[in-house]
Amino acid sequence: MVATISPSTLADLRRRGQPVTLIDVRTPAEFGEVHVDFARNVPLDRLDPQEIVKIAGGGPVYFVCKSGTRSQMACEKLAAAGVRDVVSVEGGTAACEAAGVPVVRGRKAMSLERQVRIAAGALVAIGAALAAFGPDALWQRIGAGLAGFVGCGLVFAGITDTCGMAMLIAKMPWNQQPRSSGSCCTRAIILGLAVAGLAGPAVADHTQDSLDTVRRKLDAHEAVLLDVREPDEWRQGHIDGARLLPLSTLEKGVDRQELARVLPAGKIVYCHCLAGGRCLDAAAILAPLGYDVRPLKPGYPQLVKAGFPSVVGK
Repeated sequence: MVATISPSTLADLRRRGQPVTLIDVRTPAEFGEVHVDFARNVPLDRLDPQEIVKIAGGGPVYFVCKSGTRSQMACEKLAAAGVRDVVSVEGGTAACEAAGVPVVRGRKAMSLERQVRIAAGALVAIGAALAAFGPDALWQRIGAGLAGFVGCGLVFAGITDTCGMAMLIAKMPWNQQPRSSGSCCTRAIILGLAVAGLAGPAVADHTQDSLDTVRRKLDAHEAVLLDVREPDEWRQGHIDGARLLPLSTLEKGVDRQELARVLPAGKIVYCHCLAGGRCLDAAAILAPLGYDVRPLKPGYPQLVKAGFPSVVGK
């Protein structure tokens, strides 16, 4: 049986200064709409038990989703891998907000549950239409089969509490990109400037530099490593020698002199986050300011796994 914790108890742990590793297993788009301010996003389909254990540093891992279903699935996944100290937050993010736990709001996104209902309803409607009005018997049988297949799938999902359609929809592009209006606008502006020749090329993807190349350039002092996660993530573990500049700070705007103290001119800036998403937004902000910024696809857990030394604390 999955252990649970109430949102109020979780908030009390946080207020008492106890380390709380809270993983939000919703899609990046849902996370971007609203999330607990000290949660970090690792979608359910990307959960790696070993990486989660490293993030938690041996302490308990708390999982949260929208209403509690996916967080329980995350707990079961880790328990099956031998990780025992896992806890699901009762009621999910909605209950946390209702209990007064601080949340961060972004651009509104459609929940995964609503997308599943729309997709299932559309497929059943198409199947029924084909069955009733198909041009021939073959198309009518296809329509009836489609409607029946979706119906059986919904019954299976209800019995097992596992929805294959939800897992498929969660991987769609619109559910992978965080809905951050500020960063989206920034990328659009940068792209326009690049096309006009008024700025460097827009950063659209992760660097192709290998981690061996990254390590070599860092050792030769030709590059610096920039961590764009939030301070609470940094304190729970970061790469030794990295510099902290949260994406949230960059999006609000940083004074050029202050930025110069963190990032020296003339050096390559390798930036990373937890899972490779936020560093793209950070790179889009830094590139037009003249920095040779190269976002890394491997996140903090992967860098540690690759041998980059890590430290805990400030």
